[in-house]
Amino acid sequence: MKTAVYPGSFDPVTYGHLDIIRRASRMFDTVIVAVMCNSAKTPLFTLDERVKMIRESVKDLDNVVIESFDGLLINYCKEKNIHIVVRGLRAITDFEYELQIAQTNRELSHNEVDTVFLTTNLKYSYLSSSVVKEIASYNGDITPCVPDFVAEELYNKYGHDRTK
Repeated sequence: MKTAVYPGSFDPVTYGHLDIIRRASRMFDTVIVAVMCNSAKTPLFTLDERVKMIRESVKDLDNVVIESFDGLLINYCKEKNIHIVVRGLRAITDFEYELQIAQTNRELSHNEVDTVFLTTNLKYSYLSSSVVKEIASYNGDITPCVPDFVAEELYNKYGHDRTK
């Protein structure tokens, strides 16, 4: 049985993330979406809020599990006996960064953890959580970027009432 982990901060989850999760769920028996508690970042949403939004977004996928973790990904992988990491690539700049991380994870795991890269669907190649947050902060339309309930949570965080 092949299990893969898709780690990230998902602050918030976007249609780009969800595309990668859905595609990975067809490739592996189980996909664990591991929401990171990253001390180097200051997230807009709490860890629990991010986990809840992803759970709601993938509730139709029986083989996807949502968890959170803190610390090194390779330690999480060792604890869960996972040998495959899934990462999405939007552009060549993502590749350079992700390749370095993949090589580091492989080395630190003593060649036990490999990374599988999935290229983003072209219609989501511009998406990032940072871009979505910036648009939402100015009360712009983020409905093409995130599920409706995520958009509502974002607008609420920025104090925008979209019901008017």
